[in-house]
Amino acid sequence: MLVCFPSAPLRWRWTLGFLGWYLLWVASAAAQSGSTLQGRVVLERDDRPVSEAVVTILELRRSAVTDENGNYRFENVPPGNYRVFAHLDRIPDVVQSVTVQGPTTLDFTLKLRAETEQVTVTATLREETTRDAIQAVTTVNSFDLAERAPVSLGDALEREVGVAKRSFGPGTGRPVIRGFDGDRVLVTQDGLTTGSIGFQSGDHAEIVDLQGVERLEVVKGPATLLYGSTAVGGVVNAVTGNEESHPGLQGYVTAFGGTGNALGGGSGGIKYGRGPWMVFANGGGQRAGDYRTPLGVIENSFARSGNASGGVGYYGPRGFFNIAYTYAGQNYGVPPLPDDDDDERVREGALRPKGGEPGELVRLNPRRHGVRFLTGVRNLDTFFTDVQVQLQYNRYRHDEIKVETNEVETAFRNDTFAYRILADHRPLGRFQGTWGASGLYRDYSTRGEERLTPATTQTNFAFFGLEKVTFERAALQFGGRIERNAYSPTGGNRARSFTGFSGGIGLRVGLWENGALTANYTHSYRAPALEELYNFGPHPGTLLFEIGDADLGRELTNGIEVSVRHQSRRVRASAGFYYYDIRSFVFPVLTGEFEDGLPVGVFTQGDARFLGTEAQLDINLHPNLWFYSQLDYTNAELKTGLPLPRIPPLRARVALEGTFKGLRLMPELLMANRQDRVFTLEEPTAGYTVVNLVGSYTVTTSHTAHVFSVTGFNLGDRLYRNHLSFIKAFAPEIGRGVRFTYTMRFF
Repeated sequence: MLVCFPSAPLRWRWTLGFLGWYLLWVASAAAQSGSTLQGRVVLERDDRPVSEAVVTILELRRSAVTDENGNYRFENVPPGNYRVFAHLDRIPDVVQSVTVQGPTTLDFTLKLRAETEQVTVTATLREETTRDAIQAVTTVNSFDLAERAPVSLGDALEREVGVAKRSFGPGTGRPVIRGFDGDRVLVTQDGLTTGSIGFQSGDHAEIVDLQGVERLEVVKGPATLLYGSTAVGGVVNAVTGNEESHPGLQGYVTAFGGTGNALGGGSGGIKYGRGPWMVFANGGGQRAGDYRTPLGVIENSFARSGNASGGVGYYGPRGFFNIAYTYAGQNYGVPPLPDDDDDERVREGALRPKGGEPGELVRLNPRRHGVRFLTGVRNLDTFFTDVQVQLQYNRYRHDEIKVETNEVETAFRNDTFAYRILADHRPLGRFQGTWGASGLYRDYSTRGEERLTPATTQTNFAFFGLEKVTFERAALQFGGRIERNAYSPTGGNRARSFTGFSGGIGLRVGLWENGALTANYTHSYRAPALEELYNFGPHPGTLLFEIGDADLGRELTNGIEVSVRHQSRRVRASAGFYYYDIRSFVFPVLTGEFEDGLPVGVFTQGDARFLGTEAQLDINLHPNLWFYSQLDYTNAELKTGLPLPRIPPLRARVALEGTFKGLRLMPELLMANRQDRVFTLEEPTAGYTVVNLVGSYTVTTSHTAHVFSVTGFNLGDRLYRNHLSFIKAFAPEIGRGVRFTYTMRFF
């Protein structure tokens, strides 16, 4: 074999040429991807550095942790425009925009109160800001939850725009979103079902540890693409923050008490992360006695709750897992229907449900044990870069107990196993998205006097995908979901199965700096609920004698919503309109007959429409003074012209918030118009204005924040009734009271 080599001078020329080309390529690559993004994270007021805060570049999904001086640093950040947020456990996120074209500095000041947009995960299963979200999203942080000390999930959210409260007494409050209630609003914790049955009956509660969660997120409008047909009206997600790595030791302690209902309670929790490992635990409880109104004390309106949770997680560079156990329990009373002849409140003009009879004292004791397992891999060099598997088992029980004899009237059992598999694919040009599958197995049964429904197993399976296309001034989001629901009842009842498709498309267009137009179209499918198919008998929890129909078909909703938003440091504003056209809407038709003292309601179907508007305007009048205002209205009726039951009236909120150093003062007006668009046998409700006042003082040190709050509510002792309450006829809302709260965060 003959091998020829270049001459020595030629070899040197080739070598030098290759070396020069290589150095130019490295320099070019460094110029393109070698930029740094760095800065400092401090706490409000004293500019104290915050260590172990997590700073994340949303578009790149890269995170860095601050050191003991509050400094963070990213290397090799490609040039571009980014949204970056700083996060500390149970402290509102701070989001900022930045353009990286070379070495860039971006500092953050964490505040205990949210003044700008927040980061949410519920709407798209990815971290995004509320300003960039195409759907309408609302968040309530842990400081606000501590200050409100809510007895129920409905209490926690009823002041938010577009969200009202359905109740059968204080312990049962449940969110109503844009007039949608029951099986059309899904309540989840960290994205999966809690396993409770609060949607089935007005006197059933949602058992969520409101003092232990990091925040509540509400997605308004159909969330069926990612969460299924029971989210056709929206979803409420309790985010614990336990599914993310938190370096170092962090925790909280909250204590509260108040008048008007003898409120008292507290909660506490810790998280400790070291290397890739993290452990966490929290627990607490509260009690509230019978509450006082301007007409007197509402008998048997007490509420108790207790909870505990804990777990461990591992977060490596590629793989991760998290396992957690949760217990939550409640014990609350249901105010009895009064006797017309003996009850003073009725003689003074309180409204009374038609067809009702005086009832006995009953208490309920829902309790839930839950085990959750999360695992996945990330940063893969394949088409799917991140894969996540979520498993949730819930064991739910509750008894309805006669107070006088302590006998169980009815016992409910609801065991659920839910799973979800998510896979994020690598960016394909401007496309970025998530595909997944989810499922549910439910084993439900009752025994006793209120055994309305046969023992039934329910199965659900779905496949879905959500894609987002991002342009310089616009973003387009679209997706679809195919879902199957099946019911298998016992006792010779007819089994049913339903398969349907939900799809949607949304657009966000930047109109000016910090301003955008969003538009959404959704086509949503909903299978009838178990109780709509099979209930038969008296149901005191809805004040009806319910008769289901096993021949019901699926609901189909076509909806549009349009909004304009502006969000800057000085002004936050939004105004929107929505319209939902619902074919084969399921509702109870009242026959005019009565059984067991209750109106007979037969579940049937008809076409319906929901339309409404929401608006919000917050203005920074002075560096130390904010003005807040909001308004919402829903008009919902069958296309025959008959209004639907328990639709919230026109509502408004106005508040001023002044701050000076650590002192904060916020007077507030809550207003509701008269609601006289009512369903058959439903009574109108008068309008009202309620005056509240919140004051707080905050003390911060290098690693702690202390907040002392005093809240005066219904200061005018106004007699008013919540139109969405099943027992508004004889149980008006709480009268004048004061609530005291102490909260400490350490980090």
